[in-house]
Amino acid sequence: MDETTRHGFAHDVVVIGGGGHVGLPLAIALADRGSSVVVYDISAEAVAAVNEARLPFEEPGAGPVIAAVVADGRLRASTDPAVVAGCEHVIVVIGTPVDEHLNPDQTAIPRALETCAPHFRDGQLLMLRSTVYPGVTALVERMIARLGVDVDVAFCPERIAEGRAMTELFELPQIVSGRTERAQRRAEALFRRLTDKIVHLSPEEAELAKLFTNTWRYIKFAAVNQFYIMANDRGLDFERIRAGLAQDYPRAADMPGAGFAAGPCLFKDAMQLAAFHNNNFTLGYAAMTTNEGLPLYVADRLDAQYDLANMTVGILGMAFKGGSDDTRSSLSYKLKRILRFKAAEVLCTDPLVTTDPSLVGLDEVLEKADLLIVGAPHPEYRGLKASVPVADIWNVLGEGVRV
Repeated sequence: MDETTRHGFAHDVVVIGGGGHVGLPLAIALADRGSSVVVYDISAEAVAAVNEARLPFEEPGAGPVIAAVVADGRLRASTDPAVVAGCEHVIVVIGTPVDEHLNPDQTAIPRALETCAPHFRDGQLLMLRSTVYPGVTALVERMIARLGVDVDVAFCPERIAEGRAMTELFELPQIVSGRTERAQRRAEALFRRLTDKIVHLSPEEAELAKLFTNTWRYIKFAAVNQFYIMANDRGLDFERIRAGLAQDYPRAADMPGAGFAAGPCLFKDAMQLAAFHNNNFTLGYAAMTTNEGLPLYVADRLDAQYDLANMTVGILGMAFKGGSDDTRSSLSYKLKRILRFKAAEVLCTDPLVTTDPSLVGLDEVLEKADLLIVGAPHPEYRGLKASVPVADIWNVLGEGVRV
C-alpha cells in the first residue's frame, strides 16, 4: 500500500489515549485541518465529553474548534478498541510515569497496545507521541514484527505546553523519526497538515531529544529556585535582582522566575533520563532535590516567622502552573500536606480546578486565613489585595512577604 493511500480505511486518524491534555488538542487540530479523526480512550467520561463537543479540561482556543469539528462529523470518540482497525494513522498518547522508586516502566506502552493489537491492519502507520524511555520505539517495532502485520512505526514526540496547544501545534517544528524512509515520509505527510516545519531524527535521537528538552527546563527551574533560596536567606529580593541583571542584557533574558516546578512531565522525564544513564545523573538529582524541596523550604521559613500552630493558612492556586486546571503532581498539594502538620488549619482555593471537592471559594479563604501563600500564579490573582501577610514566591502579586 502506498503511503498516501487511504483506500480501505474509514478514517484518517485514531488517537489512542486521545481524551487527555496531549491527545485531544492534537485530535482537534487534525480534524480542524480536514482529517477524519477518532479518539479512543478507556475513560467513558472523556469519550462522552468529546462526543458532546465539551472539553474535559481547560485549553484556550480549543472550545470553538471542537464544537465545529464534532458538528461536522470530523471528530468522534469511542471506548471500543475496534475503532483502531478503521484508521490509517494510529497515534499513541499514553502516560508513562515512573514508579514509587523513580524507575521508569519501559513496557508500559507495549502493554497498553495489547488491547489494540488484534485490530492492527496492514498499511497502517503506528505513531508514538508519548514521551518514552529510550529504546521503546524499537521495542514497539519488535512487537509489531511478532504480530506479523505490515505496519510502519514512527516516533514523533509532542512538544506543546498546556494552555498553548492550539497555537503551538501549528507553530512549533514537529520532530519526525522512523526506522525506514517510508515511515518517515508518512509521518511527515501527516504533520504537514499542521505545519511546514519538520525536523528529521532517528528514533533514538528523537527519544533523547524529548527527554533532554524537559530535563533542561527542569534544571533551569531548579537553578533559579536555588538562586531564590540564596537571596532569600540573606534577606534580599530575588525578583529585584533578576529584573536588574536581565535589564537590556540578552544573555539573561531566558532566566525564569522562581516557583514550584511540577506537573506530569518535568520531574518524571528527568528521572527517566537518570535511569537511562544508570542513575549517573548528578544534575538531574540535584534539580529534583531543589525543586521538590521548595515547598518544604517555604513551610519551614514561614514556621520560623509565624505561630503557624495557631493560624489558618490559605493556599491560592492548586494547579501545577498558572492558567491551568491540571493538578497532576502539583507541589501545591505537597505544600498542603506539610502545612496540615504545622498549621491549625489549611484552606485551599483555585479559580480553575473543579475536580477537588475540598477546595473552597477565594472569598472564604480571604476571610478566614491569617496567612496566604500563592501556590499557582493564576492571572486571576494579579492585583489581589489582602489584609494579611502573603508569601508570594512567584511574584504574581508584585509584592509580598519574603519567606
